[in-house]
Amino acid sequence: MDGNATSTYRNVALLSVASVLAPIVTTSFEIERRLEPILKRLRLPTGLLERVAGVIERRNWSADLSLDEASLQAGNKALQEAGVKPGDIGLLINTSVTKRHIEPSVAVRLHHGLGLGSNAINFDISNACLGFVNGMNLAASLIESGQIDYAMVIDGEDVSDIQVNTIKRLSEEGLDRAQFMSEFASLTLGCGVAAAVLGRADRHPEGHRMIGGITRAATEFNDLCIGTMEGMLTNSKALLRRGMELVTAAWTEAKRDWNWSDMDRYIMHQVSSVHTDAFVKAAGLDRSRVPVTYPVYGNVGPASIPITLAQESSKLHKGDRVLLCGIGSGINTSMLELAW
Repeated sequence: MDGNATSTYRNVALLSVASVLAPIVTTSFEIERRLEPILKRLRLPTGLLERVAGVIERRNWSADLSLDEASLQAGNKALQEAGVKPGDIGLLINTSVTKRHIEPSVAVRLHHGLGLGSNAINFDISNACLGFVNGMNLAASLIESGQIDYAMVIDGEDVSDIQVNTIKRLSEEGLDRAQFMSEFASLTLGCGVAAAVLGRADRHPEGHRMIGGITRAATEFNDLCIGTMEGMLTNSKALLRRGMELVTAAWTEAKRDWNWSDMDRYIMHQVSSVHTDAFVKAAGLDRSRVPVTYPVYGNVGPASIPITLAQESSKLHKGDRVLLCGIGSGINTSMLELAW
């Protein structure tokens, strides 16, 4: 059947959200300087990443701070801010897109490093850039059903190899303009980690209530963005058009059950200025209520929404209404309401 899938929660709260940023700043100017010969040959102007995508810089991990170390830092920080002990966590979900190996799961390494109990369920789930929100929904359902009391959702991304491989490939002789633009989106990616702890609202009145939300699929467009650790091929125009069709349909139908026209914050997946502006226009949002992090962190995949929420959390007040929303390759869209 066509339409939205809807979820509601009565006794789930977001207790904390924490992020750790990669230490090395890589500017769009630096990347384009490495690509200068190919840009000249294809007669493409410099400054494309800043003017078209709005990405000025992004982050990369260093020898002093690896993805693994940062992931454990974010997880421990989230536990501390939530006031929850590692042994109380009943579920750990890792939602990372980038992984060093197929198995075992990233979650097992995090489970061990965070010192969680042997009774804590742990696994990876993946759904492009919507993975973290999907993880929150799954964790909330298990808390709501009484199967667990606390859950952690964590996401760490390392796109350094993708950057290196993409720049090397784009520098090869014989590449045409269409091929160059199909890999353009890979150059906007950045590294980062975010973690969140969820628990029962009746035990944590200070928490931020998870109200519920919707998801909607248009998987007939599953071939518009294909990513591997070697790189990412994207039909940017078609992905933007089909993504906006999907999110507009989901938003319109959601009006029957949800009043999201006047939220205090809209925390969107951070793709680019083009995607953000398109969503703001399609939904008729107040642009001042849409914080952005893509100019300085780039597109950090599933970690983008929680990183942006963590950055914005100090500006939120009790009672504020917050909507997490994003579109993931495939294509899927998801929107989740929080009562701060």
